Amino acid sequence: MNDRRLRLLGIPLLALLITLFTLDELPAEPLPSMLLVHLAVSLLFTATLWLGTRTIWAGLLRRYPAVEQTRRRLWLLAATGLLYTAVATVALVAFMHLLMPPYFSLAPRDLLNQIIFNLIPGTLVLMLYESIHFFEQWEHNVRRAEQLTQAGVQSQLEALQNQLDPHFLFNSLNTLAALIDEANTPAQQFVEQLADVYRYVLLSREKATVPLGEELAFVATYVALQKTRFRDNLRVQHRIPAELLTRRVAPLSVQLLVENALKHNVVSREHPLDITISADEASGYLQVQNSFRPRAAGLGPSTGLGLQNTVHRYELLQAPQPVRIEATAAAFTVALPLLPTA
Repeated sequence: MNDRRLRLLGIPLLALLITLFTLDELPAEPLPSMLLVHLAVSLLFTATLWLGTRTIWAGLLRRYPAVEQTRRRLWLLAATGLLYTAVATVALVAFMHLLMPPYFSLAPRDLLNQIIFNLIPGTLVLMLYESIHFFEQWEHNVRRAEQLTQAGVQSQLEALQNQLDPHFLFNSLNTLAALIDEANTPAQQFVEQLADVYRYVLLSREKATVPLGEELAFVATYVALQKTRFRDNLRVQHRIPAELLTRRVAPLSVQLLVENALKHNVVSREHPLDITISADEASGYLQVQNSFRPRAAGLGPSTGLGLQNTVHRYELLQAPQPVRIEATAAAFTVALPLLPTA
């Protein structure tokens, strides 16, 4: 938070208000010089308490930035703010007692009253900073939600590019399945799998994340459809610990990596395409690796937007780690960070 202007305006303004509020402590007709001294003392107290309280607040915010840590931060803020106000007040009064003994008493009762009085502006400063921080977080979350929605829509448009409306196509596939002869098992199975693909697209389009198990089941159906064309020339292996299946990923993100591998690499009897999907709890990543034999002309034009959009989506989801991309002469690897269970 850049609060330079707030401090430059807030500290003198608060000092002036305190000066006006405590004018009854001066003689009935104070000299101008006394008013200036009174204002200077108020400015000293205000600046010391404001800057110290602000430093404590900023330190605790760095230490406990998460939303679920707000209660702990506020309790610590109240305790440390009270302690700092008390210590700073005693130190300032002791210093001013050396300069102006008649006006600054070191009696315990007077010190206690001064501490209580100083807690009021200190509390106002803390409330001000917390309110500004809350508003900035709210504004950030609204902006992030809008960006995430936009990224999700863009991903869906890419996944369905050059295709019909998914609702219409899904319903048409169900109709087609009813028209196919029941004896034609391969055709029935292909249409059912294709319908499953569009069902998943429809169900996941409104979700920011999905369980890894659901995404992998969708990928398995997608791979089964592709095997109808590529047969044993497409080989996909899964190495996913069962305990990681409840972790979350962005919908269609794993399928996009498999689709990219098929789109940009040779798939033939001489050069089968090997894809390995693995996950590791220690690293916190899901990894999709494919053998790298780029074709002269892919199945479709490569814009790089699909992978770029995936990276951006995980940034908006505030993934604990960034998406990692690694290309070698033999393999192309993309590692997606596993998101926490909802």
